[in-house]
Amino acid sequence: MKFLFCHDQAPPESPLLVLGVFEGALGEAPQLDAVDGALGGKLRALAEEERFEGKSGQSLVVHTLGSLRAARVQLVGLGKREEFEVPDTRRLGAAAALEAGKRSLRALCIALPAFDATAAERSVQFLVEGVLLGSYRFDRYLGKERRREEKLEQVTLLSAPDRPAYPLAVARGEVIARATARARDLVNESSSVLTPARLAEEAAALASEHGLEAKILGAKECEKQKLNLVLAVGRGSSEEVRFIHLCYRPKGREKPRRRFVLVGKGVTFDSGGLSLKQTPSMLDMKTDMAGAAAVLAALAALAELGSKAEVHVLCPAVENMPSGSACKLGDVVVGLGGKSVEIVNTDAEGRLILADALAYGVKLAPDELIDVATLTGACAVALGPHVAGVMGNDRAFTERFLAAARRAGEEMWPLPLPERLREGLKSPVADLKNTGERWGAALSAGLFLREFVGKLPWVHVDIAGPASADKEHGHIRKGGTGFGVPTLIEHVLSREDAP
Repeated sequence: MKFLFCHDQAPPESPLLVLGVFEGALGEAPQLDAVDGALGGKLRALAEEERFEGKSGQSLVVHTLGSLRAARVQLVGLGKREEFEVPDTRRLGAAAALEAGKRSLRALCIALPAFDATAAERSVQFLVEGVLLGSYRFDRYLGKERRREEKLEQVTLLSAPDRPAYPLAVARGEVIARATARARDLVNESSSVLTPARLAEEAAALASEHGLEAKILGAKECEKQKLNLVLAVGRGSSEEVRFIHLCYRPKGREKPRRRFVLVGKGVTFDSGGLSLKQTPSMLDMKTDMAGAAAVLAALAALAELGSKAEVHVLCPAVENMPSGSACKLGDVVVGLGGKSVEIVNTDAEGRLILADALAYGVKLAPDELIDVATLTGACAVALGPHVAGVMGNDRAFTERFLAAARRAGEEMWPLPLPERLREGLKSPVADLKNTGERWGAALSAGLFLREFVGKLPWVHVDIAGPASADKEHGHIRKGGTGFGVPTLIEHVLSREDAP
């Protein structure tokens, strides 16, 4: 898809002209004046008749009947001006892309909302992301009659001032959207296709594509590395475990100033093991590798954007299945970190494989360690389906990460790690149990992971809620969302040269 700019006051010829309107500001929208004037004042009148008020999610399409060079005008509600933030521009792009898709249009024109210089450049990036992600479809298994061919080829962005940084903003938006779509594809794929071995193959292909270092460990190599918690979780499946380690090193830098380790949970299907889930809880468990998908996709984007930091990605990939060889309740396993763990619930498997991955990451001596995981249903219960929970052992680091999430337009919320809940993880036969009390279960999971990071600055991101969506909203499509990819990119790029 090609993105062009038009800095003339008169919009170019186009099948569709898209204008964003703030709630209650229909009479005060300068971008509407020329269009409404050309239509003899009928556009505002029609909007009022159709009760279009500019509320978020509202859309109104009007045929111009030859009165404008644009065949149709679409008004898109942006919500209240005081609540609108620059990343919300994605919604405008997504609404335009969806309308173009319904009408099989090859081109459209979007007017950028009025922002100051810095915000305007970021709004271009988010608008591009919105168009591309709004066009996203996972339809490879649909019949031809249900598969919709994407015809949109050209998007013209209307902006009064011409800014040199606009093309760079477009390029960044394209990279982030491509990475998010890559993560979505992985999450949406059937678990019978995306096995641990296949996820490792996808990671190796990504490494080849972007010139990354790749190390893929099979079961025997994991045994040599003492990744025993990973092996314990994978024992019940006929699919052999994989441990993925990719590394990006910036070219031309002998010693980058910052080193990051990103860890992603890669349970390609989670039945719960011997602590078997009920069917409703198991239906969406192909998405239990969304953390791995996010960190792999973010690494690809960081390589494309030429990050100045050294970035390692670690993904323990397993299936959690019940069988005669499966890990049993009461088993005690000593992982790479040297701590023994009594397994009292095989459905709390994510923290086990992450424990080994975090211990592996500590050995790489990073400046910052981040893990992303669909870890606990408790976090989704607490924060709902749209918000990720963030925990960490360094308040300043946690705040910086949350600030990156706000700039990237992803909803995350800080959660505590209460020391009193640590009592619930004590075991009479091992250093730790893998679950604590029912109450505060998401926090207990965070406390468990903290045991394996030592004093390294660490952040844990529980994406159990927002990793997949059960309905469409703006640039979010039903299914895998790619949540976490924009924030990881934003955070690393903002910290890559920090002292």
